[in-house]
Amino acid sequence: MEYKALDSFPYYKDCAPLVNGLGYELVELHVFPQKGTVRITAVIASKNPEVDIGVNDCSKVHHALLPRLEALLGTEDTYMELTSPGMERNLKNAAEFSIFKGREVRVWDKTVSDWVGGKIVSADQNSVTLETGAEEKILKTVLFENIAKAKFIHL
Repeated sequence: MEYKALDSFPYYKDCAPLVNGLGYELVELHVFPQKGTVRITAVIASKNPEVDIGVNDCSKVHHALLPRLEALLGTEDTYMELTSPGMERNLKNAAEFSIFKGREVRVWDKTVSDWVGGKIVSADQNSVTLETGAEEKILKTVLFENIAKAKFIHL
Protein backbone atom coordinates (compact mmCIF):
# COMPACT_ATOMS: atom_id res chain seq x y z
CA MET A 1 0.00 0.00 0.00
CA GLU A 2 1.34 3.39 -0.94
CA TYR A 3 1.72 6.26 1.53
CA LYS A 4 0.92 9.65 0.03
CA ALA A 5 0.85 12.58 2.44
CA LEU A 6 -2.65 14.03 2.60
CA ASP A 7 -1.39 17.59 2.35
CA SER A 8 0.17 16.74 -1.02
CA PHE A 9 -3.33 16.65 -2.57
CA PRO A 10 -4.40 19.97 -4.16
CA TYR A 11 -6.34 22.25 -1.79
CA TYR A 12 -6.07 19.81 1.15
CA LYS A 13 -3.85 22.16 3.20
CA ASP A 14 -6.34 24.98 2.58
CA CYS A 15 -9.39 22.98 3.63
CA ALA A 16 -8.26 20.59 6.40
CA PRO A 17 -8.00 23.31 9.10
CA LEU A 18 -11.57 24.43 8.35
CA VAL A 19 -12.91 20.88 8.62
CA ASN A 20 -10.86 20.25 11.80
CA GLY A 21 -12.27 23.44 13.30
CA LEU A 22 -15.77 22.03 12.82
CA GLY A 23 -14.76 18.89 14.75
CA TYR A 24 -14.08 16.49 11.88
CA GLU A 25 -11.16 15.04 9.94
CA LEU A 26 -10.77 15.53 6.20
CA VAL A 27 -9.98 12.06 4.83
CA GLU A 28 -10.09 12.72 1.08
CA LEU A 29 -10.38 15.75 -1.16
CA HIS A 30 -10.38 15.55 -4.94
CA VAL A 31 -10.93 18.54 -7.22
CA PHE A 32 -11.11 18.03 -10.97
CA PRO A 33 -12.63 19.80 -13.99
CA GLN A 34 -15.55 18.07 -15.68
CA LYS A 35 -17.42 19.39 -18.73
CA GLY A 36 -17.09 23.09 -17.95
CA THR A 37 -17.62 22.76 -14.20
CA VAL A 38 -15.42 21.74 -11.31
CA ARG A 39 -16.32 18.50 -9.56
CA ILE A 40 -15.31 18.17 -5.90
CA THR A 41 -15.49 15.00 -3.85
CA ALA A 42 -14.65 14.95 -0.17
CA VAL A 43 -14.82 12.44 2.66
CA ILE A 44 -14.96 13.43 6.32
CA ALA A 45 -14.65 11.36 9.48
CA SER A 46 -15.37 11.95 13.13
CA LYS A 47 -12.40 12.69 15.38
CA ASN A 48 -13.89 10.17 17.81
CA PRO A 49 -13.74 6.58 16.45
CA GLU A 50 -16.86 5.70 18.47
CA VAL A 51 -19.00 8.33 16.70
CA ASP A 52 -20.40 7.85 13.20
CA ILE A 53 -20.93 10.61 10.64
CA GLY A 54 -24.52 11.48 9.73
CA VAL A 55 -26.31 13.58 7.15
CA ASN A 56 -26.33 16.63 9.44
CA ASP A 57 -22.55 16.36 9.88
CA CYS A 58 -22.03 16.21 6.11
CA SER A 59 -24.38 19.15 5.59
CA LYS A 60 -22.57 21.27 8.19
CA VAL A 61 -19.17 20.66 6.57
CA HIS A 62 -20.55 21.05 3.04
CA HIS A 63 -21.95 24.52 3.86
CA ALA A 64 -18.58 25.64 5.23
CA LEU A 65 -16.28 23.91 2.75
CA LEU A 66 -17.97 24.73 -0.56
CA PRO A 67 -17.58 28.54 -0.27
CA ARG A 68 -13.92 28.10 0.71
CA LEU A 69 -13.23 25.94 -2.34
CA GLU A 70 -15.18 28.25 -4.67
CA ALA A 71 -13.05 31.17 -3.45
CA LEU A 72 -9.84 29.17 -3.92
CA LEU A 73 -10.90 28.00 -7.38
CA GLY A 74 -12.25 31.41 -8.45
CA THR A 75 -15.52 29.92 -9.71
CA GLU A 76 -19.01 29.16 -8.49
CA ASP A 77 -19.60 26.65 -11.28
CA THR A 78 -18.96 23.70 -8.99
CA TYR A 79 -20.54 20.42 -7.96
CA MET A 80 -19.54 19.03 -4.57
CA GLU A 81 -20.25 15.63 -3.09
CA LEU A 82 -19.34 15.17 0.57
CA THR A 83 -19.68 11.81 2.30
CA SER A 84 -18.72 9.81 5.36
CA PRO A 85 -16.13 7.04 5.06
CA GLY A 86 -18.87 4.41 5.28
CA MET A 87 -19.02 1.33 7.47
CA GLU A 88 -16.96 -0.93 5.25
CA ARG A 89 -14.46 1.52 3.80
CA ASN A 90 -11.47 0.26 1.88
CA LEU A 91 -8.51 2.37 2.93
CA LYS A 92 -6.99 3.75 -0.26
CA ASN A 93 -3.95 5.58 1.07
CA ALA A 94 -1.72 4.47 3.92
CA ALA A 95 -1.87 8.02 5.33
CA GLU A 96 -5.50 7.31 6.32
CA PHE A 97 -4.41 4.95 9.12
CA SER A 98 -3.40 7.89 11.33
CA ILE A 99 -6.82 9.52 10.83
CA PHE A 100 -8.63 6.35 11.85
CA LYS A 101 -6.73 5.65 15.11
CA GLY A 102 -8.96 3.67 17.44
CA ARG A 103 -10.97 2.07 14.60
CA GLU A 104 -11.08 -1.66 13.98
CA VAL A 105 -9.51 -2.59 10.65
CA ARG A 106 -8.19 -5.61 8.87
CA VAL A 107 -5.22 -5.61 6.53
CA TRP A 108 -4.11 -8.23 4.03
CA ASP A 109 -0.53 -8.88 5.09
CA LYS A 110 1.45 -10.18 2.10
CA THR A 111 4.09 -11.71 4.39
CA VAL A 112 1.57 -14.15 5.90
CA SER A 113 -0.95 -14.21 3.00
CA ASP A 114 -3.83 -13.63 5.36
CA TRP A 115 -5.95 -10.95 6.98
CA VAL A 116 -4.68 -9.40 10.21
CA GLY A 117 -7.32 -7.55 12.20
CA GLY A 118 -7.20 -5.19 15.13
CA LYS A 119 -7.59 -1.68 16.44
CA ILE A 120 -5.28 0.98 15.02
CA VAL A 121 -2.96 2.09 17.83
CA SER A 122 -0.53 4.19 15.80
CA ALA A 123 0.67 4.84 12.28
CA ASP A 124 3.52 6.72 10.68
CA GLN A 125 4.85 7.05 7.12
CA ASN A 126 6.11 3.45 7.04
CA SER A 127 3.83 1.22 9.10
CA VAL A 128 0.70 0.75 11.15
CA THR A 129 0.51 -0.84 14.61
CA LEU A 130 -2.60 -2.82 15.43
CA GLU A 131 -3.80 -4.10 18.79
CA THR A 132 -4.91 -7.68 18.17
CA GLY A 133 -6.21 -10.44 20.39
CA ALA A 134 -9.45 -10.64 22.37
CA GLU A 135 -8.20 -11.44 25.88
CA GLU A 136 -4.46 -10.94 25.63
CA LYS A 137 -3.67 -7.67 23.85
CA ILE A 138 -0.89 -8.12 21.30
CA LEU A 139 0.64 -5.29 19.28
CA LYS A 140 1.39 -6.15 15.65
CA THR A 141 3.22 -3.74 13.37
CA VAL A 142 2.76 -4.14 9.62
CA LEU A 143 4.84 -2.25 7.06
CA PHE A 144 2.76 -0.48 4.42
CA GLU A 145 4.80 -2.17 1.69
CA ASN A 146 3.45 -5.51 3.00
CA ILE A 147 -0.21 -4.45 2.93
CA ALA A 148 -2.11 -5.48 -0.20
CA LYS A 149 -5.41 -3.96 0.97
CA ALA A 150 -7.12 -2.70 4.11
CA LYS A 151 -10.68 -2.13 5.22
CA PHE A 152 -12.80 -1.32 8.25
CA ILE A 153 -14.15 -4.16 10.33
CA HIS A 154 -17.86 -3.51 10.73
CA LEU A 155 -19.18 -5.02 13.96
